[in-house]
Order: sequence, then C-alpha cells, then structure tokens
Amino acid sequence: MTSRTWKRNVMLLVFVLPALAFYAAFTLAPAFGGMWYSLTDWNGLNPTYGFVGLSNYVEAIGDRYFLKSLWFTVKFVLYMLVLQNLLAILLAVWVESLGRGKVWFRTIFFMPNMLSLIIGGFMWMFIFTRVFPYLAEKTGWMLLDQSWIGDPRYSFFAILALSLWGGVGYLMVIYIAALQGVPQQLKEAAAIDGANAYHILRHVTLPMIYPALTIGVFLTLNSSFKVFDSVYALTGGGPGRSTQVIAINIYEEAFSFSNRYGYASAKAMILFGIVLVITIIQLAVMKRREVRA
Repeated sequence: MTSRTWKRNVMLLVFVLPALAFYAAFTLAPAFGGMWYSLTDWNGLNPTYGFVGLSNYVEAIGDRYFLKSLWFTVKFVLYMLVLQNLLAILLAVWVESLGRGKVWFRTIFFMPNMLSLIIGGFMWMFIFTRVFPYLAEKTGWMLLDQSWIGDPRYSFFAILALSLWGGVGYLMVIYIAALQGVPQQLKEAAAIDGANAYHILRHVTLPMIYPALTIGVFLTLNSSFKVFDSVYALTGGGPGRSTQVIAINIYEEAFSFSNRYGYASAKAMILFGIVLVITIIQLAVMKRREVRA
C-alpha cells in the first residue's frame, strides 16, 4: 500500500467514524444489550436482575398472545409482499409511459413516504371514521359504511390500506430507476418480432429489473415484519388484540403491562431470528434467479 493510498484510507475512516460511532451507540449496543437482557428477568427499572437462561424463550413459545400476533404479522407480510411490489411495479410502468406529467406523478405517489405513518394513521382514521360514512350516506355505497377501525373483519384491511399508501411510492421510485436501465433497443426488437405490451413487460422488462425486485422484496419483508407505527396509530392492536403485530406485543410486554423487559427482549430476539432466516433464504433464492434472468 502506497503512502498516498494509506492517507486516503485514513481520511475516509475519519469521515466515517462519527456515523459509525452513532451507529454503534444507538444500534449495535442496544442490540447486543437486548441479547443479554433476554436471558434475565430485568423489568427495565431496577438496577438489579437475575439470570434466568432460556426460560424467557420457552415461555414466549407457549405465549398464546405472542403466537397470535406472530400469525397476524405473517398474514400481513404475505399481503404486503404481493400487493406492495405489484402496485409499485404497475405504477412505475405507468408513470414511465407518461410524457411531461411523469415528474408530477412521481412526486405525488412518493409524497406519502415523506410523512410519518403516525401522522398518516390519524389522517386515515379520519377518512375511515368520517369521510367513508359521509360518502356512503351521499352516494348509497353502503360498503363504505363499515366499522373499519372497530370491527376485526375490516380493521386488517384498514391497516393494509394505510401501509400500502405509505410504502408503495418508495418502491415505485426503485422500480422506475430499474426501468430506466432497460435498453430501449430490446423493447423495439421485441415489438418488431410481434410482441405486444404485455409480452414485452413479461419477457423483456421484468427479467431486466429482477435485481430491483430482489431489493423490493427484501425491503418489504423487513419493514412488514417490523411494522409498528401504522398499526399503533390506527388501531393500537385492537379491538381485543385482533390486529396486534409482534412489535406491538413486544412493546406492551416491555412498557405497558408488566414491565417485563427481559421477557420482551426474548420475544424481540425471536423476531430477529425469524426475519434473519427468511431474509437469508429470500436473498439466496432470488439472487440465483437473477443469474437465470
């Protein structure tokens, strides 16, 4: 290594150190701390605690509320995985097909991502509780006049609508960037060979943007498994824990019900393990498909 290269690396490290220090202090340290506390009976307040080993994990596996929240989260993830990526791809294709108005539509669809989903949750609560009943009364569309927040049959779809509204625009921008990298010559050659718009999208465009699809699925999996703010703002996990996701179950265990911080940390570690395993499998499978595509 030359002296110039060494000095350049030292300067890069100096610039990275502040961000690395914040990351270590506010992400790595709490993560490793959570691993330790998951093996204790700490309540988050007392300076002393006892070591309980894996008993928190054993209890969590038999916790029916935790298992119920896990099933609800998996159901939410599956819906989001399909709908969010499908809508994002369709919007990206449609926006890219526009002329001058494409910049405005990109901005409009991306704007919800700039708002906190806590704020978005209150906005959508007003829509579900005030706007929809008003529209149902004026138009006669009684489908809109439902208890979207208080009825377990509809609250899931209310959460889904809010989450899609807040997340589709971000993925759309990723897919737009991928679409702009597809060579126009390939599309023109396919059109000359008689392919219609659907065949071009399926056999030319989608294989070319498969790396972006890998990223989109990865982001959807991680954000959906860790969803908290949209559910907390819209339903709070109710009614009767019917919309409680894992993150809210962990939050309530640590701060709302019995202050069992160690037990909540064990649940968090279980969630981390689930997300880690699923993400590794997803990346391995989709990276292999990228090569084929």
